[in-house]
Amino acid sequence: MVGEVRFDLFTRGRYATDASIYQIFPEGVVFPKNEADIAASLQIAAEHGVPVIARGGGTSQNGQPIGEGLILDMSRHFNGIRHYDPEARTITVAPGIVLEALNNRVKANNLFFPVEPSTASRCTIGGMTGNNSSGARSLRYGKTVENVLSIDAMFHDGEAVTLGADSIGNNASLRARDLMTRLVAMAGTLREDIDAIFPKVQRRVGGYNLDELLPANPNLSHLLVGSEGTLALTTGVTLKLSTLPKHRVMGVCHFPDFRSAMETTQHVVALGPVAVELVDHNVLVLGADIPLFKRTLGDITRGQPNCLLLVEFAGDELDVLKADLKRLDECMDEYGFRNAVVEVLEPARQKPVWEVREACLNIMMSMKGDGKRISFIEDCAVPLEHLADYTDAVTDVFSKHGTRGTWYAHASVGCLHVRPILNIKTEDGVRKMRAIAEETAELVRKYKGSYSGEHGDGISRSEFNEPMFGSKLARAFEAVKDGFDPGNRLNSGKIVRPLKMDDRSLMRFQPGYETSQPKRAALDWSEWGSFGGAIEMCNNNGTCRKMNAGTMCPSYRVTKEEQHLTRGRANTLRLAISGQLGRDALTSPEMKETMDLCVSCKGCKRDCPTGVDMARMKIEFLHHYHERHGLPLKEKLIAHIPRYAPLAARLSFLMNLRDQIPGLAKLSEKLLGFSARRTLPKWRRPWRETGETATPEDVVGDGRDIVLFGDTFNRYFERENLEAAERVLKAAGYRLHKVATPDKGRPLCCGRTYLSSGQVDEARNEALRTVTALEPFVARGARVLGLEPSCIFTFRDEMTVLLPKEKIEALSKASFLFEEALASDLAKGLVTLPVENQSGRIAHVHGHCHQKAFGAMGAVESVLRAVPDLDVRMIESSCCGMSGAFGYGASTIDTSLAMAELSLLPAVRKAEPDDVIVADGTSCRHQIHDGSDREAVHVARVLDMALKEAN
Repeated sequence: MVGEVRFDLFTRGRYATDASIYQIFPEGVVFPKNEADIAASLQIAAEHGVPVIARGGGTSQNGQPIGEGLILDMSRHFNGIRHYDPEARTITVAPGIVLEALNNRVKANNLFFPVEPSTASRCTIGGMTGNNSSGARSLRYGKTVENVLSIDAMFHDGEAVTLGADSIGNNASLRARDLMTRLVAMAGTLREDIDAIFPKVQRRVGGYNLDELLPANPNLSHLLVGSEGTLALTTGVTLKLSTLPKHRVMGVCHFPDFRSAMETTQHVVALGPVAVELVDHNVLVLGADIPLFKRTLGDITRGQPNCLLLVEFAGDELDVLKADLKRLDECMDEYGFRNAVVEVLEPARQKPVWEVREACLNIMMSMKGDGKRISFIEDCAVPLEHLADYTDAVTDVFSKHGTRGTWYAHASVGCLHVRPILNIKTEDGVRKMRAIAEETAELVRKYKGSYSGEHGDGISRSEFNEPMFGSKLARAFEAVKDGFDPGNRLNSGKIVRPLKMDDRSLMRFQPGYETSQPKRAALDWSEWGSFGGAIEMCNNNGTCRKMNAGTMCPSYRVTKEEQHLTRGRANTLRLAISGQLGRDALTSPEMKETMDLCVSCKGCKRDCPTGVDMARMKIEFLHHYHERHGLPLKEKLIAHIPRYAPLAARLSFLMNLRDQIPGLAKLSEKLLGFSARRTLPKWRRPWRETGETATPEDVVGDGRDIVLFGDTFNRYFERENLEAAERVLKAAGYRLHKVATPDKGRPLCCGRTYLSSGQVDEARNEALRTVTALEPFVARGARVLGLEPSCIFTFRDEMTVLLPKEKIEALSKASFLFEEALASDLAKGLVTLPVENQSGRIAHVHGHCHQKAFGAMGAVESVLRAVPDLDVRMIESSCCGMSGAFGYGASTIDTSLAMAELSLLPAVRKAEPDDVIVADGTSCRHQIHDGSDREAVHVARVLDMALKEAN
């Protein structure tokens, strides 16, 4: 066997959950690399009577890819493209390939796989095939089943079979041929029942696709589509591709109330759009508080709408599409909604709108506390003429049980996702969940809809198949299962002979669940109720698995390991603090290994729609880990840099010998763990402030008073950045103020180096010392500006959970990056920059992770564009990979360099020799130097160079 197999408790715990409410520990996890690995796994499992569950991205909403037995993670290795024929518009892929990766591959030929769920950045083709996924544009392109040509699969014992159009493959066994002949014949005898009972809505994925066996020449692979891995294990899928439309346009329809949107949907659909997606009032309100979405919502909404319908038209003639938008406006006008359509024509504007829609689920899940929006009836679909009455009736059901829900998604096909707020940590919450499920199922039957519309059956809905389809068809479903898998070895308990949806022993929060560790948190987690409450914000939807956009999760992009994923770390922490991984699991070596490759980039703070801040959680973890195991010498040297820096600078000739004398770097690696392949920063004569005054009374308070915070790294290693910042600020008209330290000794420090090793008490002391010194200046109206993102954002982030709110609030609000303050004041006309034209000069800008996490990259771009004719080009990159001390470690340097090679270093190498590379992070500049032999500079130096030329 080529692939890896793991049976340790921590790995099993990470694969015990998907994006549902359920949790079942598997026996082990296999990471197959080829068909032989899959066959061997099936054969060995069969010999030992162990069930097998295939898993893709683990983003299912209903517990499909979890269970007792052996999990086969197809996504890590088994994810290649087998055959691609652009002329025939077909592609054959391994099931572990992510949809976005597939579409990126075929885009060059103007093709795409048109079934695009909101999880396209991380869901796999195997998972989509198993669930019969749909996505927003199913009005035109249908579900997955309409776009699958054939499937290569294996029976429960490893025997291979190919199913396709009117064929089961030339090499199919007698067993396979006999089975399919019998099932086609059975479907024929049930034709009347299938025609009468199967819902007449597009979104129907419940049970098995017996209706696909009724045509004269059926495509036999379509029986496997939507079977959730209960019949056979998919090893390859041949897909039909579609041509990308040349143009897309969007009309954002505003409605004063929810019912009017539901009533109007059928009339909008009659205009022939590609998609009609609902964004309801709750999503608008919650999204407006999330920095990632606030700007977009402001762009597309006018006034205070209750809800929106996002209506997309697509085609090759832009004039035709603009006419479609006009007809949309006329339709809205006809039904009483005048001037209620905002047109979004530009692709650059449409992209973030779709990102908001795709994040609706996670936006809803950003709710803090034990009450959560629970997935179990989110997938029902009803005919459009009943949509308004159905949604009203379900809302009444929620009200009856003392809760409410949020609606979103596919209004076009009557499949609205809804999640009532319930606390399923309690028996009462689970009882309400069961009652709501049963009453909603009755409503779906009443309106002749489908109980499983898109996300599949899984654990949540399988037991409703018999009530929805009747006993005769339920027995037929069982016959299908028994024909393929007579021993019930494949993903048992789903679709037929189901598990109970309200069985608390199958849930993430089982009876007795309690997050009792640690007994005393080091940081303040009261905003979430507790440390455990913050961890539980992870809903497992897997946004952190995306590979191409945003910052998170850089270590996962290198290793593809669930362990090195925000979701994987959050799950491991949750299981550890609730005692499910054994005694003292929180401070165990296995937990340390889980957290080691978290680079504290804070990408999850911004990119995770539920706000899981793994960087802050790592501080908490390291505090308790080092409290138990002690702090290694390497971490001590890093943590205490601010305290010994003044002495080190005076002894720079000694401190810098490590990289000058052969052999010392190797010795350093052996004794301290600093990689010999990485140069260390050079100690230099430190920066000295040239501010005008050291007394708070001299602060005028007109917006021009600045305290330039000299962080340890720029002060002792790159003083030219601070000197440049001083010159720029003075030239712009600011007044700079020097601050005397409380003990008239070493400079002020944000405490970042202590936080990076979990030394919370030391960091708190540094924070208190700094706040005490800066507070008098801030109180009189001065702002504190800094150059190093990781340091200045400590004032606005970690310090708020280190010190009492009343102590840090003023400084937190008055602390800005150099470029943030400058960009804001330039826009207001408060200051001006006397800079010279930079015609012909190109600046390539890499953003520090914390700048991205706090939405500060716009300020960098803004101040650079204030330099006339400077060609500013933003580098689309994730973490540079240095992340403070991470990139210096002998055990982490390979991962560090691999992160940089994902996008940053290739982009830098493409820059012309005369181009300037801009990076505001000390670590980023070091990584760029080591990896590309190019010098990157802080934005302050770019502005300073422009000033010098002007003078």
